[in-house]
Amino acid sequence: MSESGIAALARVPGLDVALTDGVLSLTINRPDSLNSLITPVLTGLADAMEAAATDPAVRVVRLGGAGRGFSSGAGISAGDTAGSRVTPDEIILEINRLIRAITTLPRPVVAVVQGPAAGVGVSIALACDVVLASENAFFILAFTKIGLMPDGGASALVAAAVGRIRALRMALLPERLTATEALSWGLVSAVYPAEEFDAEVEKVVSRLLTGPAVAFAKTKAAINEATLTELGPALERELSGQRDLLQAPDFKEGVRAFQERRAPDFTDA
Repeated sequence: MSESGIAALARVPGLDVALTDGVLSLTINRPDSLNSLITPVLTGLADAMEAAATDPAVRVVRLGGAGRGFSSGAGISAGDTAGSRVTPDEIILEINRLIRAITTLPRPVVAVVQGPAAGVGVSIALACDVVLASENAFFILAFTKIGLMPDGGASALVAAAVGRIRALRMALLPERLTATEALSWGLVSAVYPAEEFDAEVEKVVSRLLTGPAVAFAKTKAAINEATLTELGPALERELSGQRDLLQAPDFKEGVRAFQERRAPDFTDA
């Protein structure tokens, strides 16, 4: 990735970008909202992944969040939405572009999940090739809490990792899945004690950095083509379904309830 490309991405508020010795580090830096995802950050992430796909200087991508969380998902708080002219459609399309960029990138992508991963934050983590979690991490598909359905390819990515029944439990009963539970279900690659997490992540990244890049690329493509055959159709189905749900009164009530810190009163309208 050229210095000009990095400089351009470095100007994206809420996204830290660095390329050091073959490792492209992308850090969502919005810790006050547990790294909620707004459109400029999603666009910056997708741009970086797409650029890395053809850049021989990038051998491994490290994707994480600043502070105590990985990502709380798409931003719906008052601070995230105030003054925004971006439509929900545009946000979902950028999320889908990012998911496609991660899964088709011919380099290993490591998700570094040191804390909460919620909503589309789960989708983004599972789109990565190696998902490393601290014992302090947890995962939750919280979409139905605000009257929505999972998106970002979650309907395919989660089911591919944990199976249909567990995926439905995560989606319909939005409960926190601890890091230990996530490991036992097959949602993450490894879990480490919090005090050892950074060091263990570096060990994994170093192994990938010095491995056979061409073999890694072909291996990733083969496994994804064998296991994520439904990802493309899932992204389209989720976009269509989410468009309907975003116009429904239940979503508006779900967002109000979230912002007012109360239980929603859904009417199924």
